[in-house]
Amino acid sequence: MTVHRIFRVVGAALAGAVNATDEAVPPADPREVRALLAEVGLLRPGAFDAQVSQALRRFQARAGLPVDGVAGPRTVHALTRYAREARHLRSLGVAA
Repeated sequence: MTVHRIFRVVGAALAGAVNATDEAVPPADPREVRALLAEVGLLRPGAFDAQVSQALRRFQARAGLPVDGVAGPRTVHALTRYAREARHLRSLGVAA
């Protein structure tokens, strides 16, 4: 995942976190969410939408987030952080 893609995902999450209005936050890019879920080992390439929702629910439960299967700002932010940590552990030679 490129730095640009990470900033896009994090930017969307931060925009939702600081949005003071009642307007809905635009959804995260599904390709980015799939890539992050794959990076943390919760989704295989080519997964169906139902599998993405299940993977999101598993991630949310593990991360202590409300479990709804939706890639909202808090979920995307946490998923981005977990993916970054997994990448760092792999760079150190530690299984993530």
